[in-house]
Amino acid sequence: LALALALPSVALENGLARTPPMGWMSWERFRCNVDCQADPRNCISEQLFFEMADRLAEDGWKELGYEYINIDDCWSAKQRDAAGQLVPDPKRFPSGIKALADYVHARGLKLGIYGDLGIFTCGGYPGTMLEHVKQDAETFAAWGVDMLKLDGCYSSAEEQAKGYPEMARALNATGRPIVYSCSWPAYQGGLPPKVNYTILAEICNMWRNYDDIQDSWDSVLSIMDWFFTNQDVLQPAAGPGHWNDPDMLIVGNFGLSYEQSRSQMALWTVMAAPLLMSTDLRTISPDAKEILQNRLMIQINQDPLGIQGRRIVKEKSHIEVFLRPLSQAASALVFFSRRTDMPFHYTTSLAKLHFPEDAVYEVQDVYIGKIIGALKTADNFSVIINPSGVVMWYLRPMALLTQ
Repeated sequence: LALALALPSVALENGLARTPPMGWMSWERFRCNVDCQADPRNCISEQLFFEMADRLAEDGWKELGYEYINIDDCWSAKQRDAAGQLVPDPKRFPSGIKALADYVHARGLKLGIYGDLGIFTCGGYPGTMLEHVKQDAETFAAWGVDMLKLDGCYSSAEEQAKGYPEMARALNATGRPIVYSCSWPAYQGGLPPKVNYTILAEICNMWRNYDDIQDSWDSVLSIMDWFFTNQDVLQPAAGPGHWNDPDMLIVGNFGLSYEQSRSQMALWTVMAAPLLMSTDLRTISPDAKEILQNRLMIQINQDPLGIQGRRIVKEKSHIEVFLRPLSQAASALVFFSRRTDMPFHYTTSLAKLHFPEDAVYEVQDVYIGKIIGALKTADNFSVIINPSGVVMWYLRPMALLTQ
């Protein structure tokens, strides 16, 4: 009750993240690699972020909306300074975070940083205890940071209930627009009654609900299963300015096949998820790049209505269908196969998928790019879905038949 009464002063009101944020994040691919002597190219250092900023700016990512370069854990020194301020590791970030932010901004990009509401970060670096919330918010703002991910290791439920809203207020008070990504629900099991999504949407721009993603198809499936099993709770919580975050895109790494990479991209898009890549953009394969740079896919992900999609069909044949409503009465459909044997011919109709009667849709294949043609609601159609793969359609309504 106290939290509910305190709401008006808590509300983020920063006008940010009207569509799911897009960019690049260090964690999944580079973790807490701080050995810059043995592995200078892949350690968490300013050099890594300078180089990724160059890639985002020069390789066609920025124009598509990938604008955030996000530092995750293990960037700071092991102790705060004499004034109690967080400082970057002097060996790995000799220029300081402000200089890195300036470099990123000069390329038309934005910088994200990581903190943790606890004694330590998950990697064992200084955390943001309650007495440091205001100071750290002011430090990040002074450095020119544009997004803060606030983790929840080494903190209690009580500290989280106090600290997450307090950080929202502190960020607002700096006057700098900073997207606020919280890990609060992930530390409380992600579901009511422990998590109140109505209140959460007033406090954070996006939030981690569930486990960290790992570089494997099993990990992608476990996240997807949790999100769609609990879609009745999660789906209404998302919208412009406040998003569920199923964690990073691992397309371009080592754990997913080509089909599985296409599936992760399509399912994250249908979920209206933030698209934060965590891969080495210096060495990314043409196939992975093509998946991540699919213009129609990104247009669907960034749809201004901001409605999160749902699973609408789960067949005994291990085929699942997902639907996301889009602006101008358009829709995105994803046909997904959990099969591991061979390509599957799946037959259905738009009528069976609850589309309006007597309507006609222009159908475009999102991955191929081609317009397939016009489809009446009542017509049966078949799609061929590869094992652990997807077929994704973009549907625009055409004139009604009765006209």
